[in-house]
Amino acid sequence: MTRELRFYADSANVEEISGLLADGLVHGVTTNPTILERGRRSVRDIPELYARWEAEGAREIFFQAWGDSAKTMIGNAERLAALGSRVVVKVPATRDGFTAAAALVSAGATVLVTAVYAQAQALAAATIGVRYIAPYLGRLNDAGREGVAEISAMQSLVQGSGTDVLAASLRTPDDIVSLAEVGVPFFTAAPAVILAALYSEVSDRSAEDFEAAVARGLQD
Repeated sequence: MTRELRFYADSANVEEISGLLADGLVHGVTTNPTILERGRRSVRDIPELYARWEAEGAREIFFQAWGDSAKTMIGNAERLAALGSRVVVKVPATRDGFTAAAALVSAGATVLVTAVYAQAQALAAATIGVRYIAPYLGRLNDAGREGVAEISAMQSLVQGSGTDVLAASLRTPDDIVSLAEVGVPFFTAAPAVILAALYSEVSDRSAEDFEAAVARGLQD
């Protein structure tokens, strides 16, 4: 049985993302308010970012709904979803966030529950019918927990439900590999981490050897 695997760029740096999308290296783009702020963007820029990334070929574009109540969050999420069919609406794994997620799924939106830190939260998200959950590997490890083991357990809990793990806070290519080995299918990371996953010094030396052989052959 084949297993679909995907990389996403976790950034609001439009220049870095444009290159990854143009080269077909990522499936889409994930953001949240903190990532927007780091990229010197805000929620006001979301329509512009969506239009740009859609034109550049992103197949899924994630924006996080905001609000201090479920009602406000749902209203903002509906405006996000109205931008286009490639929007995935993110909501936090809080009481209000779960309420918003349930309403949005019922309305036909594609939803991700983010900042999932407990297995019971993963299970609850699957019962609602969200498409993705996003546990944060780096932050789990920073808290002294076994991040890979906990995320693996979350993926096992939701397996076959229509909900999948989209792992976040991935700081190295080895983080991605460790999660893939335990069955996690989807990964979002900073562009630098995605690019690092493509690199091996030995591969580069081999490529140089190939090119040298071609050059020698052309000289004969």
